[in-house]
Amino acid sequence: MEITDSINGSAIRILFSNNLRRLRSLQNISQLTLANQAGLTHNFINDIENCKKWVSPQTIAKLATVLRVEPYQFFLPEARANAAGDNVFSVYLDDFSDSLQKMVGDLKKRYLHEEEEEEN
Repeated sequence: MEITDSINGSAIRILFSNNLRRLRSLQNISQLTLANQAGLTHNFINDIENCKKWVSPQTIAKLATVLRVEPYQFFLPEARANAAGDNVFSVYLDDFSDSLQKMVGDLKKRYLHEEEEEEN
């Protein structure tokens, strides 16, 4: 692909639409859920993913917030997005691991009274 092909408006719209669908699917979020959480309509999300509508910077920010991605990720070619996927996955995995460890610690304190036993 030549540089001029990647700069035209329709290529950017297709890239954005494909990445929105991919990022939403990776998180197992429906169009309806995404729309509700972003304060948009289901039809609008569907139109974006089908390249029928374009988005404002404010809408990009809303979508990025709900999908927990950086706005620039909507504009990465698939090969670069896949390469960055490992980094994004590791962030989510670290966050999940931290949350799980906290939850287990809280449950141990609450039900097993481990902290009290250790002090005695």
